[in-house]
Amino acid sequence: MDQKKTKEIEKEVRTNLEKGRDYVIHFLNWMIRAVTVGIICGLVGAVFHRSLEYVAELRMEHGWLLYFLPISGILIVFCYRICGVGYDRGTNMVLDSIHSSETMFFRTTPLIFIGTLLTHVCGGSSGREGAALQIGGSLGSTIGRAFSLDEKERNILVMCGMSAVFTAMFGTPITATIFSMEVISVGIIYYSAFVPCIISSVIALGITSIFQIQPTQFALSYIPELSPIVCIQVILLSIVVAVVSILFCSAMHHVSHLYRKLIRNQYKRIIVGGCLVILMTLLVGNRDYNGPGMEMVERALTSDVPRFAFLLKIIFTAITLGAGFKGGEIVPSLFIGATLGNVAAPLLGMDPIFGAAIGMIAFFCGVVNCPIASIMLSLELFGGADVLLFCIACGVSYVFSGYYGLYSSQKIMYSKLEAKYINRKSQ
Repeated sequence: MDQKKTKEIEKEVRTNLEKGRDYVIHFLNWMIRAVTVGIICGLVGAVFHRSLEYVAELRMEHGWLLYFLPISGILIVFCYRICGVGYDRGTNMVLDSIHSSETMFFRTTPLIFIGTLLTHVCGGSSGREGAALQIGGSLGSTIGRAFSLDEKERNILVMCGMSAVFTAMFGTPITATIFSMEVISVGIIYYSAFVPCIISSVIALGITSIFQIQPTQFALSYIPELSPIVCIQVILLSIVVAVVSILFCSAMHHVSHLYRKLIRNQYKRIIVGGCLVILMTLLVGNRDYNGPGMEMVERALTSDVPRFAFLLKIIFTAITLGAGFKGGEIVPSLFIGATLGNVAAPLLGMDPIFGAAIGMIAFFCGVVNCPIASIMLSLELFGGADVLLFCIACGVSYVFSGYYGLYSSQKIMYSKLEAKYINRKSQ
């Protein structure tokens, strides 16, 4: 072999070694960042989880706390005002921070933490995962600035934070990872964020296990055998669920706009909202629709539920969050989907328990426009039982829910009906 050829081989080997070294350094850097986010967000998420459990027990033990809901609303508005946040955009703020150069600040974490606790302890109808996304996004952005990362790298840490706190709240690391990557721009997934997000999620899951927080899981008492008739039943139920998901998204957006149009003062707005929740609770005659509603989800997956439970939860949640109370929309979405599926399934010849499971996953897919994350959610909640039916349900719900969604800042990049680039925001 001549000297020239030898030098060329040596140069190629040296170049490959340098590239390999760069890959290893890059990977280790992201491992350090992801582990840091996982530890911090996992700890905050675990404390948040335990705090919500505590205030839920307080609310159930002391029913009179419901009548302090308007006062808790005043405290929420006051906290946001003194921190210089005049108008809170909720989870949309997290999505906007990734789409643009907008920065999320640390103050979001204590504000949404306290605001959600105040909402839950007094019986406001809101969830927890939406708050978790805001906490995780805020912490991820703050850690990114501490590491002196550029805008694109900070965005990955925002997704890591979302994944970690979502995992801490629900115990579903795969769903949390895929959801954080998929929800931002439907049709385009930031695969570069996959390893950091899954690492942060796993670390957060480990931390919650130290706090003895159990993952959310359900055992289905009945699973039908796969057949053409069952597939048709699942498709029909998913279409019904998708239509109701449009109703829920529309109610959430329109009630919020109506509040702001009719009552411009934030304090008056949230007082009116609190009073309406109290009045509706007294009219209904029970507390089934206050708080997140996981108890009703469990009930729908084991027995019968009230016929119009899904509709009442839509009203309670829209009035609560539209007025300015804090929390999230995801657990209420699971409530609505599970109760709707439980009631609608027998009308289609389906078992109500299995219908509740299909309804819950399909409704989640319909309101967040994330079919892959929804399929992962079915795997982590139900253990992979008849995942093919859940895949069908998610696909049908995704298509028939149109371009509606809970998050108006969410971008849908491709048409749901044809191979066409549209790049539009959800309605």
